[in-house]
Amino acid sequence: MTPEKILVVDDDPAIRNLIHRFLSQQGYQVESGEDGNTGMELFKQFNPKLVILDVNLPDTTGYSLCKQMQKETGVFVVMLTSRTDEHDKVIAFDCGADDYITKPFSLVEIKIRVAALLRRLRQQKNSEEPESRVFGKLAIDPLSRVVTLGGQIVALTALEFDLLYCLASKPGRVWRRAELLQEVWDYEYVGADRVVDVHIGQIRRKIEPDSNQNSMIQTVRGVGYKFVETSS
Repeated sequence: MTPEKILVVDDDPAIRNLIHRFLSQQGYQVESGEDGNTGMELFKQFNPKLVILDVNLPDTTGYSLCKQMQKETGVFVVMLTSRTDEHDKVIAFDCGADDYITKPFSLVEIKIRVAALLRRLRQQKNSEEPESRVFGKLAIDPLSRVVTLGGQIVALTALEFDLLYCLASKPGRVWRRAELLQEVWDYEYVGADRVVDVHIGQIRRKIEPDSNQNSMIQTVRGVGYKFVETSS
C-alpha cells in the first residue's frame, strides 16, 4: 500500500522537523517547507493528501496559503498556530481549513487528527455508491463530490461537503454537535462545538447566500442542527 502524503509548512525548524520525523515514523510520506513559496512549490510537486500549515510564515500567512491550496485541490488542511483567540479559529475555517491545532500540542494529538482526516478520505474511496440528493435548486452528488445551486457549482471544502451530505442524507433528524463531530470528523473532539458551528455557518453562506429565512440547515436550540427540505 502506497504511503499517504503529508506536507508540513512551518518556519520553526524544531517544530517542522519534529512533526516531519514523527509522521514519517507513523508510515506517512512527508515533505516539509519553511515558508509560503517553498510550501506552495512542494504542494504542486508533491500532491499531498493533507497539509499541516502554520499560520505565521515569513513571506505570507497560513490563511492566504490555505486559500491558494484549496483553489488547486480539495486537500485537507490542518492549521497549526500559537494563537488561542476564538476569532483566529473562525478565520482559519473561513479560509477553508478542516481542523485547527493550538501550540503547544502533543504528538498524540497530531496523530489522532491526521489519522481521522485521512480515514475519512479512505472511506470516501471505498464506500458503496451513495445516493444523490436534490432539494429544489440544491443538488448534492456524492460520487463526484459536487454541490450545485441552480446549476452553478458551489465551492465547498472536503469537510463542508461531508457535513452537508451527512445532514441532507437524513432530513428532519436532529443531530447533536457531538454526533456530527463523531460522524464527520470521526473522533472525539472535546470542547469543539464551535468547530461545527463555524462550518455550518460557512455552508449556509454558500448554499443560501441571499437569505437566512427558511434555511435548509436549521438550528435546534440547545441541541444541534437539522436539515429541512424546502421547495425553493
